[in-house]
Amino acid sequence: MSQSKSGCKNAQAEFSRFAKPLVDEALAHAAQGEPSPDDFHKLRVALRRLRTLIWAWRPLLGRKFADLERAYLKRPAAAAGEARDWDIAISLLGDEQTKPDTERLQTARRDARARASSTLAAADLKHALREMLRRVNRELNTSPRRTPIKCLARERVRAARRALRKRMRRAQRANRGDYAPWHEVRKGAKRLRYLLEFFQPVLRRRESRRVKSLRRLQDRFGALNDAVATEHLLGQHREVFADAATADAALAALKRERKRRRRAARELLG
Repeated sequence: MSQSKSGCKNAQAEFSRFAKPLVDEALAHAAQGEPSPDDFHKLRVALRRLRTLIWAWRPLLGRKFADLERAYLKRPAAAAGEARDWDIAISLLGDEQTKPDTERLQTARRDARARASSTLAAADLKHALREMLRRVNRELNTSPRRTPIKCLARERVRAARRALRKRMRRAQRANRGDYAPWHEVRKGAKRLRYLLEFFQPVLRRRESRRVKSLRRLQDRFGALNDAVATEHLLGQHREVFADAATADAALAALKRERKRRRRAARELLG
């Protein structure tokens, strides 16, 4: 489809075209009897992208409606994230001197996956996500005005870019031990990248070139977040180590890695 033709379509009618494939992808990974780490990861990504879509359409949906729908999507994503956190922790603790006790670690992983599977089952995603689509479409169809998809895309990309710049400035000013603003940079980069990917057919060509730099930013800040989250997780679960000395060595190694990744991420703040 040419850019001009796709740009003429109205945003209200286009929401489902973007959202339905993501709903189908989320359900495919949630439906596994015993979801693998990859299933949990891909489920989280699909739900995050859905949350970004609803944020993009928020001017047409209203803030209260959109924020409620986004909050619902965050809960199952967080459950899947808890299970995946243990796999990230394992990948970061490669040194023999810092490895957790294998049996205790596997028990912790199984427990986390069981909790995630239980939460996903209780959420009844198959029904809930399809109902969400119907609610959003009904809300959009009652809108008194039609908005060209090109106008919505450009407006929301500009808004996401402004928000990312503000987050980057906050991270620059943050205290050394305050990682919350750094995490917000990662989320802001992810949102802007998703929007550029969604709306690529109706955006100016130069916008697409920015995806590569956003991926780099997202990767650096994501690596930092993994180190921070793993340090916090294992600090709360020292019981997965054979003894206190091993736990102390692991946490010290994670602290060094966290500082190294913080320096690498800071280079991209300008």
